[in-house]
Amino acid sequence: MRELGTDVASVLAEVGARPEQVNDDAVRLEVPKQIRILKLASVELQDELLGFHLARNFDLREIGLVYYVIASSDRLADALLNVKRYSTIMNEGIRLNVRLDERAVAIAFDYVDIDRQSDRHQIEFWLVTLVRICRQVTDTRLAPRSLKFRHRRDETPAEMRSFFGCDVEFGADSDEVIFPAPVASLPIVGSDNYLNDLLLRYAEEALADRPQVRASLQSAIESVLPQLLPHAKVSASDVAQRLAISTRTLSRKLRDENVTFSEILEETRAALAKRYLAERDLPVTQIAWLLGYSEVSSFTHAFKRWTGMTPRQFR
Repeated sequence: MRELGTDVASVLAEVGARPEQVNDDAVRLEVPKQIRILKLASVELQDELLGFHLARNFDLREIGLVYYVIASSDRLADALLNVKRYSTIMNEGIRLNVRLDERAVAIAFDYVDIDRQSDRHQIEFWLVTLVRICRQVTDTRLAPRSLKFRHRRDETPAEMRSFFGCDVEFGADSDEVIFPAPVASLPIVGSDNYLNDLLLRYAEEALADRPQVRASLQSAIESVLPQLLPHAKVSASDVAQRLAISTRTLSRKLRDENVTFSEILEETRAALAKRYLAERDLPVTQIAWLLGYSEVSSFTHAFKRWTGMTPRQFR
């Protein structure tokens, strides 16, 4: 943005960020602000694939400690398990889940206390970066068997299909890249057991230094609702099942937090509705579906109750 003469300060001010937060790598920037800055930057730069372009061109060593832990591991399977454990050192808003079995190597990204529907550039950045790392440390041109994003695009951009070497599924139920099972045993070209042992100790210390924030049940519910709403699975029992607790436990813990499930559902829907309406390319009919309404009229009635306006008036 600076290279193109864009007023960076005004963009940062719009999300409540300061220049030193993006100038100094040692300063942490909250994940929601990262997402918002990328979104605003993509508009300023007229680049709908900003996350993809940023990930494709940066020096992977800029990731720091976690990259060198990966690059010194023995096999790709070891590297992926290491990045799963230490990913929060890089970004506390994302968790990696790695599945290794005889059928596939699957790496999925989950957002923690972040509205997934608010983002497309950061998640595209991370999946491109992950594929780049796998290719670089194995010195191969690995092609995923499949690749999925939760957000929607009308079609797969040609340069994205060319980079990944496969079709990309948008509007999926997960953010995930899947490789054929044999890639797990690929050796890391820069493997160094002594260096890896040393770096793992540093990584464990860095992980221990991260603040341990115990998330409330309300925040956990708010994080899963956007995934369940489009499938009209919005009951307390559906959410409890997703959180791997009983409905009775969910109700009891919510009482302890002095909030009800219906209040969380209503507030989350209202917040999501406003955020979705800010996305000009999302039709109101699709927003109604994303919020779990079978009829646009039901969504319109609810939105007027929240804001005193119709969705189109608000937009």
